[in-house]
Amino acid sequence: MVQATGSHAGKSVFVAGLCRLLRRRGWRVAPFKPQNMANNAAVTADGFEIARAQALQCLASGCEPCVDMNPVLLKPQAGGSAQLVVRGRREGEVYAKDYPSLRSRLLQPVRESYRRLRSRFDVVIVEGAGSPAEVNLRAGDIANMGFACAERIPVALLGDVERGGSLAALCGTHLLLSEEERSLVRGYLINKFRGDVSLFDEALSVITERTGWSSFGIVPWFADLAALPAEDSLGAGLGKNKNKDEDKAERGAESKVESKVGRMCRVAVLRCPYASNVDDVDPLLLDKNFAVTFVDAGGVLPVETELVVLLGSKSVLSDLSFLRRQGWDIDLASLVRRGGYVLGICGGYQMLGEVVEDAEGVEGDAGSARGLGLLAVATSMTRRKRLQRRRGRATLNFGGARGEGVGQKRVVVEGYEMHKGLTKVGDRGGRKKGKMLRGWLSESSQDAADMSCGVVSSDGRVLGCYWHGLFCGEAFRAAVYEGIVGGGFCHGGGTGYWDRIDGVLEGWADHLETHCDLAALLGEREGRGRTTRMGGRVVEGVGLENR
Repeated sequence: MVQATGSHAGKSVFVAGLCRLLRRRGWRVAPFKPQNMANNAAVTADGFEIARAQALQCLASGCEPCVDMNPVLLKPQAGGSAQLVVRGRREGEVYAKDYPSLRSRLLQPVRESYRRLRSRFDVVIVEGAGSPAEVNLRAGDIANMGFACAERIPVALLGDVERGGSLAALCGTHLLLSEEERSLVRGYLINKFRGDVSLFDEALSVITERTGWSSFGIVPWFADLAALPAEDSLGAGLGKNKNKDEDKAERGAESKVESKVGRMCRVAVLRCPYASNVDDVDPLLLDKNFAVTFVDAGGVLPVETELVVLLGSKSVLSDLSFLRRQGWDIDLASLVRRGGYVLGICGGYQMLGEVVEDAEGVEGDAGSARGLGLLAVATSMTRRKRLQRRRGRATLNFGGARGEGVGQKRVVVEGYEMHKGLTKVGDRGGRKKGKMLRGWLSESSQDAADMSCGVVSSDGRVLGCYWHGLFCGEAFRAAVYEGIVGGGFCHGGGTGYWDRIDGVLEGWADHLETHCDLAALLGEREGRGRTTRMGGRVVEGVGLENR
C-alpha cells in the first residue's frame, strides 16, 4: 500500500508506475483505492463508475477497469454535500459531518472488493488518500491505516519534497501513528525532487534515525507526468497549457506538411467550481494543432478564441449561476455572433439549453434556472444516472473561420456517458428562428444521427452532447481543427493520445527503476530463493511481501 504525508504527493502516479513495473516483470497486477474523492471518473465495460486515477492505473497494469478497484467514490457538489458512489452506483448525497458515521458500514464492501481482486491477481497495489496522520479522521478510517491494519498490508510512505517540509511531515507522521500502524510501514520515499539529490543525504539520515524506517530512494522530478489525466479539476491544465503559437518552423518540421500547417486552433475552457471530467480536454492540451487557455474566475474570454468547451458539472445550476456572474454568458453569445464555436459536454450541454430544472434537489438545492439559450433544448434532472460506453460516428459540418464552408465530415468516435438528467428538444421542436436543431452523433448500428445523443444548431456553431472522451480520437480532433480553422489547413497529426499516455507511463516506470531501491520496496532479495503464495498460486524465488 502506498500512502503519503499529504494530498497531491504523487500517490496515484506512483502506484501507476509500480503497476507498470510489475506488469513488465510478468505479474498479473491490479490497482485498488478503497476511497477516492474526485469529480473525474471513468465508466467500466459493465456500466459502473470508478475514479479516473484508477482507470489510468489499469492502463499501466494492462488490465480492464472494474468496479472493485475503487469501491467508494465521493464526488463533491454544491451546498457542501458530495455524491456517494458505492461499488459504482450512486447511493445518494452525504455531508462531511455525516460521513464518519457511514464509514464503519463501508469497510465491509471495501474489504470484499479488495479480496475479490486478491483472488484474481498476483499482486494488488493499494493507494491511500490524503494523510494517515490526520488523527481527527482516524475513527472508522477505510482509506489509510484503518484499511491497512484490517488487511495487514505493508505500507510505503511517500513524502512530497516539492511543497517543502517533507522531513517534518515524515517524522511527524511517525509520531502520530500508533505502534500497530508504525509496524506496517516498511519504509519511505522522497518524491518530486529538483536539483542535486546529494543535498538531501543529511535529511535522509535524520528521518531514518527518528523513525527507524528505511529509505527506498529519492525520485527526481519527472516533467512528462504533466501529460497524464488530472485526478480532479484542481490539477486540470497545470503545466500543460498552450496559450501561444509555438515556433512555426518546429511545427512544420514535426508535421511534415509545412505548406498547409499555418496556425493553431485557439480553444478556451471555462473553469467552473464544480467542473467534472475535466480530462475531456487533455487530448487538446497535448495536440500541437491546438492552443488551449483555461479561463478562471474574474477572467475574460480571449478575443482570439475560436472554440469554447463547456465541461461537465457536478452541480449544473450552481455552475450556471457562477458562469453568469463572470459575464461569460455574454462572451459566449458574442463569440457565436462573430462566427466562433461552442461545444458543451454533459453538464455543459445542459447549460446551453433554454432551461435546467432540478425539482428534487438532485445536485444540491432544488430549483430551476434559465439556460444560456444557445440550443433549443430543456433539461430535467433525474436521480437515475446513465453510465455507458459509446462507439459510433460524428457528423460535423463546420463553416470555417471565414465561413467559406469546408464540407461535411463523418468520423468514427468512441466515448462514454455519465450523467443525470434528461434533455429534450424544446416544445417547438427546435424550430425557433436561428435555432433549428439536428443530431450529429449516432451509434455504430445506426445510419442517421440520433438527437438523444446530442444536437447541433442549424449553422453548426453550437454543439451539445452527452458523450465524454471524444477528443481522445485523432480523427475527431482533426475534423474539428480543419472544420474550424478552414482555409485548407490540415491537422498535423502526430502520436495518438493513448499511445502518448502509454509512452509516458513507460518512461515513468523506467524513471522509478533508475531512482528507487525496488528490491527493498518490493521485498525482493536475490539468492534468497523464497517462495511466496500470491493469488492462489505458488511463485518460486520471489519475495514480494504480499500476504
